[in-house]
Amino acid sequence: MVNTIDARHHPCLGRLPGRPDAFLLLLAWFDSGSMLKRLLLRRSILIPGMGGVASMNKFVLMVNGEKVEVQAQPEMPLLWVLRDKLKLTGSKYGCGIAQCGACTVHVNGSPMRSCVLPVSAVSGPVTTIEGLAEGGELHPLQNAWIQHDVAQCGYCQAGQIMSAAALLAKNKNPDDDDIDQAMAGNYCRCGTYIRVRKAIHTAAAYYDADTSSTKVTGAGQ
Repeated sequence: MVNTIDARHHPCLGRLPGRPDAFLLLLAWFDSGSMLKRLLLRRSILIPGMGGVASMNKFVLMVNGEKVEVQAQPEMPLLWVLRDKLKLTGSKYGCGIAQCGACTVHVNGSPMRSCVLPVSAVSGPVTTIEGLAEGGELHPLQNAWIQHDVAQCGYCQAGQIMSAAALLAKNKNPDDDDIDQAMAGNYCRCGTYIRVRKAIHTAAAYYDADTSSTKVTGAGQ
């Protein structure tokens, strides 16, 4: 007897609260993209013919400057550790195959797709959108996003901002080509790319300003 699977938030199934477990297991068997297999792994469901779910291990992570301990399967993607275990829900599940960028977080300062990164492979400090602001002040990118009304539906924006923050950490004055290259892996179904670029330029202008007399809220003004 398998446990009930909450598939309401799975992008392939939509909101189908009444589906039986056997139906989902059958779909997982034929799902070549393995998205349902990842869902079943996340929910600790055994898939016949595919081996059992790995035992739970303890992992010590540094997340947003705080040391945390979690019990998780080694194969569990970091995204689900953040969302399900640590309740940091700013990072979003978009595609499950590292192609859309909605799940982007920083690991050791580099942008990583947390939907495919096993928690056992995390090799350094993790920063999520919740940890981007410092000392009660929004990050210059967050202020620029507000200034330019970048977000439409907002679903992809945490990943967009995290990729942009990684860019500005290495290049304080990027040109359009630099921005386009850095943001190429982040997709926005609402098509806000022009405003994303403008917001990044505005945040970059903050770093060029005299920060001793310019507040973050004055970025780009």
